[in-house]
Amino acid sequence: MSPTDWKVLSIQSHVVHGYVGNKSATFPLQLLGFEVDALNSVQLSNHRGYKHSKGQILRETELAELFDGLRQNDVLKYYTHLLTGYTLNATFLREIVAIVKSLREANPSLIYVCDPVLGDNGRIYVPQELVTIYKNEIISMADILTPNQFEVELLTEQTITTEEDLWAATKILHDKGVKIVVVSSSNLGSSNNLKAFLSIRDGSKFSIEFPKLGDGTDFTGTGDLFAALLLAHNALQSDPVKAFELTISTVQSVIKNTIKHVPDVANGTRKLTWMEKELKLIQSRKLIENPTLEYKARPE
Repeated sequence: MSPTDWKVLSIQSHVVHGYVGNKSATFPLQLLGFEVDALNSVQLSNHRGYKHSKGQILRETELAELFDGLRQNDVLKYYTHLLTGYTLNATFLREIVAIVKSLREANPSLIYVCDPVLGDNGRIYVPQELVTIYKNEIISMADILTPNQFEVELLTEQTITTEEDLWAATKILHDKGVKIVVVSSSNLGSSNNLKAFLSIRDGSKFSIEFPKLGDGTDFTGTGDLFAALLLAHNALQSDPVKAFELTISTVQSVIKNTIKHVPDVANGTRKLTWMEKELKLIQSRKLIENPTLEYKARPE
């Protein structure tokens, strides 16, 4: 199957200004040759990190109505991939469960990439009941899961302080049915570094350590970009290790390019503003289309 045959349904948030959710995922997927149908779970003026954020939240009945329009027009069989990200409420997430089942009925070969956006750095920022739905209903349907370390802890009820803890937790996720688990970031790296992990259900394990860039704070939209690139490169490469390496390398390249566009920040003279943390995706299009393999995975 060529990239022109790949069609992604991406159910995530949308912002008018900036790059998170579908705004962070759609353009990179299109650059890499994928057709993308974006279904927006929320529509906000900008992400909630800004001082003000206005907009609308899609209700589960509205999600069902939009999806039913696709179904009635016989579109479902054309989707080769499903990508889901930030969801705000339990009823909406349960509607996604129904959507996954419908898509799999239309195309049993559908690849589901799930980014379980629940929290980070020890802080949960969705209702607790969403964790239960992910654990009991969503995880078993996902082919590829992209949690961060804290989200792995939430989904497995395991405390992770060592790499052995992390591998034990990913096994729990594999036992639920997930083929590939990529822990997008963790605090298990050396000083000033982050560490990501790839666990494949056949028992293969890999890691990549990479520097934390910028002023030490997180950039917005990187997780959404990460999940989209991982989806793309797993399809393009047919090799989860190479896909892992290309995804990490590309995200790091985009962050470096974002910093480069704010010279005094790049020189470390001040911290970034929220607006400056918005990824420079348009300016990074060549980096996304033709990534340089800067980071290699290490077998564990």
